Parts: sequence; C-alpha cells; structure tokens
Amino acid sequence: MEDFLQFFITGITIGSIYAIVALGFVTIYSVTKVINLAQGEFVMLGGMIMFTLVSHGVSYWFAFCLTIFTVTLIGWVMEATILSRAKGADPLSLIILTIGISIFIRGIASVVWGKDSVRVEPFTSNEPINVLGIAVAPQSIWIVFIMLAVVTILYILIDKTMIGKAFQACSANPMAARLMGISPRKMSSFSFTLSATLGALAGLAVAPIMFPAYDIGIMLGVKGFSAVILGGLGSAPGAVLGGLVIGLLESFGSGYVSSGLKNAIVFASILIILLVRPSGILGEKNIGKGGL
Repeated sequence: MEDFLQFFITGITIGSIYAIVALGFVTIYSVTKVINLAQGEFVMLGGMIMFTLVSHGVSYWFAFCLTIFTVTLIGWVMEATILSRAKGADPLSLIILTIGISIFIRGIASVVWGKDSVRVEPFTSNEPINVLGIAVAPQSIWIVFIMLAVVTILYILIDKTMIGKAFQACSANPMAARLMGISPRKMSSFSFTLSATLGALAGLAVAPIMFPAYDIGIMLGVKGFSAVILGGLGSAPGAVLGGLVIGLLESFGSGYVSSGLKNAIVFASILIILLVRPSGILGEKNIGKGGL
C-alpha cells in the first residue's frame, strides 16, 4: 500500500506538469485553431533562464518573476513577428511553422546552454515530508499547488472578466466578435502570450526535480499535447484530466512494470482509450462553449 501511495503521489506530481503544459495548448487552440508545437520549448526556456539568472547572483524570487516575464515576452514576439504574418495560411502550414520555431529555439538553447543538464534549487526546503510512511518532496506540493492555482486563475480570467468574455467570443465566432468591436488579432496575441506564461510556470515548477536541458521540451510537449488529445481537444478540464491520467499511467507503469517501458505503456494506454472514445474523455469543446 505504501508503494501504491508513493506511485500515486509521484503520478499526480508529474501529471500536474503535463496538465499545465496541456492548458497552454488549449488556450491557443481555442482562439486560433492552431496546435502550437513549440509549447514544450516555453517549458524548457522557463527552467534554463531561471538557472542562468540564479547562477549569476539574481535573488531566487526576483529571478522567478523575471523568468516568467522573459518567456512571456518571447511568446508575444513569436506571435507578433512570425505567426501573425502567416494568418492567411491553412492550419497545417501554421503547425509546421510552429515546428520550425521549436527547432530554432532548441538550436539556440543548445548553443547558449550546451547539451548538459543543469540544476535549479527547489522553491523551499528539499527535505522530504513523511506522511503515513510516504516521502513527499516539498517541490511536489508546490507543483500541485501551481497547477490548481493556474486552473483557478484561468477560470476567473475566462469566465469572470471582460477580456475573458472577448476571448470566449473569438473562440465561438471570430467574425461575429469582429462585428461587435472585438479584435480576434489581439485575442490571438493574448492567447500566445498566456500560453508562454503557462509554459514558463511549468518549466519553473519542474526544473528542481527534472534537471532541465536544451531538449527537455520535446517530451514534455509531446506528453502535454497527448493530454489535450486524451482529455478532448479544446477542453480545459479535459486537458487537466488528461495530464493527470498520463502522469499516473507513467508512474504506475514505471513502478510496477519497468521504467524503460513507461512511455510505451502511456502511449499504448492512450491509443486504447482513444479507440474506445475517439473524441477524448470529455470530448472536444471550445472555451467559448463551456470548455473551461
């Protein structure tokens, strides 16, 4: 039972990271219908920029805030200078464009930081907390807390504010939103900026336990996108649920079967679930139609 609970805690921790990454995919897709395959690179940049700032003597929490600002700015620049100029392209071309951006960012990161992993200190003490014989790292608690905070803030932002109403309008019907004086262009920029912020948060949260490197964003992006598909494309609750399911599958598969087969177990399980329910666990939704 102790092993089971330990694997469960580990799965929830990892799944919370995938859930935050998945929410980044959802925020962009809901407005632009574009799958941003550079989302994983935002996560990588969050960890690597934090490492650079702290290693150069910047205080930890100021570096934390500065990292979020920097990655958010990178996301805004990416949308303003590249993706906004290709708005007339079909979705497949835009997806390929985001792949190119991902490869470019990864290449720059390999030059700047090299190919070795780096170490970032945890938010608070690294001393495990023993609960009923289970060792829980304080950073794991922080990760789950950040995931819950992100979900809560997104709910308030999208459902309770004017900018959220504009976001929903562009998601439901961009043409009608334009006729009502709402700029889909600005909402698209907002979605990319918000997505980059979520990626930075995920990177900051995961850096102390995963030792980030220039290529860490590849698998995190794949798992985050898999969470979106598993939960239901465009569904924010589905993205969170999908991330948690993948995290649990990975943890239990690694613990009870083999750590070398954990990814095979995860993706085989996803295929089986999608064969039974092709639209995902909660089905496809748009944020403007109750997706959050």
